[in-house]
Amino acid sequence: MKTRLNKYLSEIGYCSRRNADKLIKEEKVTVNGKIAELGTKVNANDRVVVEGSLIKKSQNDMVYIALNKPKGIVCTTDESIEKNNIISFINYHKRIFPIGRLDKNTEGIILLTNDGDIVNKILRSKNNHEKEYEVSVNKNLTKDFIEKMSSGIPILGTKTKKCWVKKIKKNKFKIILTQGLNRQIRRMCNYLDYKVTDLKRTRIMNINLDTKPGKWRYLTSSELEKLNSLVENSSK
Repeated sequence: MKTRLNKYLSEIGYCSRRNADKLIKEEKVTVNGKIAELGTKVNANDRVVVEGSLIKKSQNDMVYIALNKPKGIVCTTDESIEKNNIISFINYHKRIFPIGRLDKNTEGIILLTNDGDIVNKILRSKNNHEKEYEVSVNKNLTKDFIEKMSSGIPILGTKTKKCWVKKIKKNKFKIILTQGLNRQIRRMCNYLDYKVTDLKRTRIMNINLDTKPGKWRYLTSSELEKLNSLVENSSK
């Protein structure tokens, strides 16, 4: 049975489907000596080469890491473009990639893995998987601000989904999102004439931030079991 090339590269842990599509568009992937196209299908007997290297399914166990990303680190896997990239920073001995991203000036939890199959299940906003943040802003919060943030803000040509927002200090609040628009929290605050001064992601689904900035750990077996149950019926 043949599988779409982007799915194949994702499932064997080479890269995410999005990055696979990028590599294919850039004509950096060949199948049996021919340049691959979007939609190309392969099976286990096909010879897949990416950027000159033969790709084989890893026999090693999948890796699941929770990193407390510090400010200044960029969530890209392209080490040639960005010196302060997340892959060079963590310097893991196997090929892994981040699930989603955090802004350069945002710190907090981000997951990295070589399990491409789980990536889209976690990221797709229609799957409604929670991500929790702590946000500090440049002036005191009002009741109107909290109500409008939780009801939805028009940004990037759409309206953000309703979400849970709670004030925890005069200029600090918690927010739980189930979508991940580009610089979403910063844009939401800007729309209401507030500026984010500090932003930290403290939770992804059932995985909580519990390490110091710059430190990482493996997910526990119980965390991974719960995570898999949460994404079991999620769309990829």
